[in-house]
Amino acid sequence: MKDKTARQITKIAREVSKFTTRTLKTEGIGAAELDFIHVVRKNPGITQAGVRSVLGIDKGACARRAANLEQKGYLIRTPSPQDKRAQCLTATAKADLLKQSKAAIEAEVYAWLLEEFNEHEADLFAALLNRLYLRSKAESQANFTHLSERLRQKQGQ
Repeated sequence: MKDKTARQITKIAREVSKFTTRTLKTEGIGAAELDFIHVVRKNPGITQAGVRSVLGIDKGACARRAANLEQKGYLIRTPSPQDKRAQCLTATAKADLLKQSKAAIEAEVYAWLLEEFNEHEADLFAALLNRLYLRSKAESQANFTHLSERLRQKQGQ
């Protein structure tokens, strides 16, 4: 089946991300640092090895990024109780404010985009988008079993 969406959701999200990243750079935070903070916020107490696993970055880059974010006041590093060589990472209140700032920027972009629609169109679009989101979230929570099987079948054709 042809992709009727032409991946437009991905393309819009990419443009929003570009604008958000550009705007947050004025606060001294880059895209890679945002990703790092996001992982730590979602996994309080995660080790640098855990962050490396999630982000797919090397040991040196991870250590530099953690040190830099700690210096900027976004992270706290503490020795791991299980392994004294490892550092556990926790986001600070400043990191939480950054998340709110990022969300506010994104919300403003989406509000601007929706100005193209009348109220009925905007409500309908939001309802349909929510259905897509709920379906994608459910698939994610199911470890992408349906999509993985679908891709296997298509590759086997």
